[in-house]
Amino acid sequence: MLHAITPRRKLYKGKDEILLSKLILDPQHSILTQSYDSRLRLDTRRPHNGDGFGLGYYTSPALGPAPCIFTSTTPAWNCVNLLRISSKTTSNLIFAHVRATTEGSLSDSNCHPFHHNSLMWMHNGGIGGWKYVKRNLAMSLHERWFSIVGGSTDSEWAFALFLDVLDRMGYDPDSTTLNETGFGHTVLRKAMLTTIKRINTLIAEIPDKERKEKEEGLDCRSLMNFAITDGHSVICTRYVGSKTDEAASLYWSSGTSWQEDKSMKGRFRMERRDKGADIVLVASEPLTFERDDWVIVPTNSTLTIHKQAVMVHPIVDENYNPNPSYTRSTGLAVSKGLDASEEKERGE
Repeated sequence: MLHAITPRRKLYKGKDEILLSKLILDPQHSILTQSYDSRLRLDTRRPHNGDGFGLGYYTSPALGPAPCIFTSTTPAWNCVNLLRISSKTTSNLIFAHVRATTEGSLSDSNCHPFHHNSLMWMHNGGIGGWKYVKRNLAMSLHERWFSIVGGSTDSEWAFALFLDVLDRMGYDPDSTTLNETGFGHTVLRKAMLTTIKRINTLIAEIPDKERKEKEEGLDCRSLMNFAITDGHSVICTRYVGSKTDEAASLYWSSGTSWQEDKSMKGRFRMERRDKGADIVLVASEPLTFERDDWVIVPTNSTLTIHKQAVMVHPIVDENYNPNPSYTRSTGLAVSKGLDASEEKERGE
C-alpha cells in the first residue's frame, strides 16, 4: 500500500487477490495501528496520523481500468466504514495511506491516493520551498493537467506534474488503449525521474532573496517518496533533495503468501516456499516486527514492481552519492517526524 508531512503508506501487489483487512486491519502493526502508534514516527509533538486516510484498489476489468478510491477525513481508527469495506473487499493491487499534515486543509480532496483514469498516486514527505515553487509549477503545466487539481497539497500538484510529463513524452494519460493495457514500467519510471528532475529545477530557480527571507534561511530540501501505478506496474521512490541527508523510510517484502500465525492473532509472516514471489508489499513502516521479512530501499532509489518481480535502481542526479559506505545525516527526516530507517537499524 502506498502526502503531506509524516503520513504512513502501504502498497500491495499480488498475483492473486487478497482481502483488504489482511493488510489494513488484522496485522498487529497494520496501517490502522500505525495511524495512532507509529513506531518509526519521530515527531512526538504530533504522534498521530489522524488527518484522514484513503484506500485505492483495482477491481474487475469488466468495471473499467480506473481504481476504486475511498477517502475520509475521519481518523482511520474511528471509521466504521473502513471496517465494513475492508472485510468484504478483495484486490490484487492496493494503495493505502493515513495522513498527518502541515500542508493543505483537512478535506477529502486532500486525502491520498489521487488518481486519473487508471493511474493512481501517493506521496510521503514534502516539496522544499513549496511556497515559492507552487506558482511556477502550476504555470508550467498544460491546462489539461492544471485543471485536474482539486485540493491544496503539494502531493496532488506533483501528480499533475507527473501527468504533464507523461503527456509530453507522448503517452496520453487519457488514452483508452494505454489505460486498459498499461503504460509499461519503463515509461512510468522515466516519467517519475523526469518529474523529480523538474521539481528540483523549480527549487533551484528560487531567487536568493526568497531563500534568505527567514533568518535561518529557506529549507529547499525535498522528501519525495512517491508511488505511481497504472494497475499493472508500480514505481516507488525513496528520495531526498540533498546529497548529505537521509530520506524518509521505505521498506519492501516479497514472498509466496502472507499468512497469519494461527497460534497468535494478528501475527503475520511473509512465507517463502520457493524463489518466486507471488506477493510484494511496500511500506513506510513494516507490517511485522520480523526483521528478516523486510528490506530497506536505499536512499535516492526507485523500486519497480513488474509481474511481482522487484527491481531497485539508483537515481543518479546531483544528489546521488556513489559511495555505498557514505553515512547521510538523519536530521532532516527527524525534523519532519519521518524515520531515517538505515540509521535507526544500525543504532539498534
